[in-house]
Amino acid sequence: MAAVLGILQFTTRIRAARTLKDKRRVVKSMKDRIRNRHNVSVAEVDDLDVIKQAILAVAMVGNDRVYIESALTKLLDQLMYHPEAELVDHSLEIL
Repeated sequence: MAAVLGILQFTTRIRAARTLKDKRRVVKSMKDRIRNRHNVSVAEVDDLDVIKQAILAVAMVGNDRVYIESALTKLLDQLMYHPEAELVDHSLEIL
């Protein structure tokens, strides 16, 4: 049986952020919420010093390709309704 890796990378716009401290508060909240609800690994991977934007990546490993794709798609749907961050772009890759 082969391992399946799903990677979801997404860009968000943080409208209310005025400082990097504001941005980091929102990003930390997003990361904690994603980790706790979906049992995945998540990290901010780019634009660390850009105040109004964050690029995060989520990784999920398992043995069922359909399940991983479904779980990451569900996570993406939930991100569309985040109160403090607007989903701007995303990419989903299953390896």
